[in-house]
Amino acid sequence: MCGVQLCNKYGKPIQLRGMSTHGIQWYASCVKPASLDALATDWGADILRIAMYVQEGGYESDPRKYTDLVHGYIEEATKRGMYALVDWHQLTPGDPNANTALARTFFTEVASRHKDKTNIIYDIANEPNGVSWARIKSYAETMIPVIRAQDPDGVVFVGTHGWGSFGISDGRTEADIINNPINATNFMYTFHFYAASHGDEYFNSLARAADRIPIFITEFGTQTASGDGTNNFTQSQKYLDFLAQKKIGWTNWNFSDDFRSGAVFKTGTCAGNAFTGTGPLKPAGVWIRDRMRTADNFPTS
Repeated sequence: MCGVQLCNKYGKPIQLRGMSTHGIQWYASCVKPASLDALATDWGADILRIAMYVQEGGYESDPRKYTDLVHGYIEEATKRGMYALVDWHQLTPGDPNANTALARTFFTEVASRHKDKTNIIYDIANEPNGVSWARIKSYAETMIPVIRAQDPDGVVFVGTHGWGSFGISDGRTEADIINNPINATNFMYTFHFYAASHGDEYFNSLARAADRIPIFITEFGTQTASGDGTNNFTQSQKYLDFLAQKKIGWTNWNFSDDFRSGAVFKTGTCAGNAFTGTGPLKPAGVWIRDRMRTADNFPTS
């Protein structure tokens, strides 16, 4: 971190752009060599968000299986020159403190194994909901030292209240965070938006916060908050233009062939190995791939 921005080894702010998997307990077939080759080379992605649900048939049901899956995806992203964003995808229950014991076990192992990599990022809480900012802050200040004990310089992401909306979806604002920041270094707060649902109130909160706190957009979609429905590409472009201006990184939801409009691949695509070009893509996939293929600006001096 350099101030409120993610910086490269030259101390220059950079913007990472990439994709989030869907839940790996459901769509592991969409995360394989052929699809990752397409993401890294045809799409030009910089980062892969590995969405490992905690409940809903995820980590809690078989910790060994899902930890090993995450290890494997980290290695695959690394081989292709992408950052690996390890997403502790807690959603229900919404209070991350409900899973602290599981999180300690998981992140201790992951950070211990991958601490020497330069491309590992840890997200310790996906979308806290129905919980106060103070409770999330307490959880973060418990978990960040767990990771630091293994990986002293790894960047850590922390989800915000109201399903990653800086509290907007709970009737709060970014002031909760600005007035009561997490006591840690080398970390960022996460913000989520879905362009067809989240208009000016959400955008304005993001704009107000962008120069005050470090932010990464770990999840967004061009459609409604359900990940489905009609795409609003105009509102999506407004967000992406702002993120590019501020060099705020993002990962789009989601890299799967789910039936919903927010899944980039047409249903059935993941049964095969044809992932390059626009043929396998839904409209949202065509749109986001096009935005990822523009040249990166990674200053070296």
